[in-house]
Amino acid sequence: MSYAIERKFLLDALPEITAAAEPTHIDQGYLAVTDDLEVRVRARGGDHLLTVKGGRGEVRREVTIELSEEQFDQLWELTDGRRIRKRRWVLPTDDDVEIEVDRFADHLDGLLIAEVEFASEDDSRAFTPPDWFGREITDDDRYRNAALATDDPRR
Repeated sequence: MSYAIERKFLLDALPEITAAAEPTHIDQGYLAVTDDLEVRVRARGGDHLLTVKGGRGEVRREVTIELSEEQFDQLWELTDGRRIRKRRWVLPTDDDVEIEVDRFADHLDGLLIAEVEFASEDDSRAFTPPDWFGREITDDDRYRNAALATDDPRR
């Protein structure tokens, strides 16, 4: 089992640097969600994945399994009413980390979130967000993707 160490931030606008990067389209649906566990399927750039995430906040357990397109399609049907669609730009930084900028669609149209993954908790603590980042939402459960699949926290 691996761990994901990540921080999330709201954005007011897409940064200009996204113009040079090609976004990928992501369809993501949730099969099960509890207070401490999420089971999701995701289609991204020809990849089909099943991911189980455990825990909350900055450090979470994570297991990902590759699916065939047929397996994904069968599971996707079970996510009706618990889905998000987004475009993602991956932006390199001088700090050897990547910033993932997500622009959401459908019921979340216009929502912009930046996410940064780290190799260690020390790296996470040492990270200084760029000026174009907004408020940190890492510990705000309303902005977990599983919560976004059913609700818009801006309402």
